[in-house]
Amino acid sequence: MLSPIKPERQHSLPEAMRHEIREARQARGWSQAELGRRVGLPQMHISGIESGKIVPRYSTLLDLVRVLGFDLALVPRALVPAVRALIEDHRHPETSRYADEREHPLYGTGPDERGRLEV
Repeated sequence: MLSPIKPERQHSLPEAMRHEIREARQARGWSQAELGRRVGLPQMHISGIESGKIVPRYSTLLDLVRVLGFDLALVPRALVPAVRALIEDHRHPETSRYADEREHPLYGTGPDERGRLEV
């Protein structure tokens, strides 16, 4: 019996993901050859992934992102805006709404005039 769900095949990783991989590699000062050495792939394969000419298998993508200090996660679509906001705050803490605070309270309204946390 045929499945009513037709799989859509990606012809390349999304541009944003390829950009993140390239940026993370460059931020570490690694060449494509160095990243390839760390995950067991030739430099040409890394180049193909970054350019979108090669779609890596899931296991290869997982190896790549983990070596670069990332992870893959399934996020419910309703939470995607919140997760993106957290990532943006992490990338650019100077523009975060908490930029001028060292810590922000999880509970309470903040410190009182004596520096104690009001709850």
